[in-house]
Amino acid sequence: MQSATKGRSEIQQKQRRKVDAIRRFKNNVPLLILFIPVLLFYLIFKYVPMFGAIMAFKDYNFTQGILHSPWNGMQNFKILFSNPQTLNIIRNTFMLSVLNITVGFPLPIILAILLNEVRKQWFKKWVQTLVYLPHFFSWVIVGGIVITLFAEQTGIVNAVLERITGNTTSFLYNEGSWIAIFVGAGVWKEAGFSTIIFLAAITNIDPSLYEAASLDGANKWKQTLHVTLPGISSTAILILILQMGNVMSVGFDPVYVLQNSGVFNVSEVISTYIYKVGIQGGQFSLTSAMGLFESVVGFILVFSANMIARKFDRGLW
Repeated sequence: MQSATKGRSEIQQKQRRKVDAIRRFKNNVPLLILFIPVLLFYLIFKYVPMFGAIMAFKDYNFTQGILHSPWNGMQNFKILFSNPQTLNIIRNTFMLSVLNITVGFPLPIILAILLNEVRKQWFKKWVQTLVYLPHFFSWVIVGGIVITLFAEQTGIVNAVLERITGNTTSFLYNEGSWIAIFVGAGVWKEAGFSTIIFLAAITNIDPSLYEAASLDGANKWKQTLHVTLPGISSTAILILILQMGNVMSVGFDPVYVLQNSGVFNVSEVISTYIYKVGIQGGQFSLTSAMGLFESVVGFILVFSANMIARKFDRGLW
């Protein structure tokens, strides 16, 4: 008798769970419909192109296509890494990415903390807008601004220098100054976006923590050190892990619009190499091997960063 009652109870619970699942599905149909374009975007532009990675192991040609082109094993990788220029390209990509992260990662945190302390709302909104606005500029516009400022003959900076010292400097043709300008332009363009993210994280910190710290005699610096930074640490680690995946991907646009023959030795990166050798030169298999190498290194870096973060209970998965 008890087993029969227990059996009926389990059946009723399963039926209720099934009804609840159907109800939740019906309630979420509008959200699922909105999700379809996002799903299609990732399927079409992110997952389907992964199929082209097999070109890295083939001697690809247009006539036979991806499927029927002959296999050549690791030959493309041997050709790629036997070229001395490849190591220089990888070095440039890694160097510029590390500089972007080193300079561009802490700056938004500092800006967010400073903006959080501003009490004049009109001033705070104006600064937020001015800092965030460059994020919407294309790199073509940013490149035009950089050239307008630092061009040797017509640049505003050189015009001022010439009036003061009587000399001009080739900022865009000197390797050291080009790297500084490149990193600075990237930070100026993207720092505002990360600042908004960190500012939102700061606003989610419980105000009572600041009150308790103040009662304990903590000044603003100690409150920032012991309340604000720990409060946004999870967001900071999340962004840092995602940025680690782009260490081998500086991006095509920022380098291409600022690149010139005078700084080719430090400005040629993986993305510009793929464009010039793959698209313009038609060596699709060779650049597919380079792209696959870039993706594998990015995956390893993200996975490693997440493994380290997990030791502090901050991992993504």
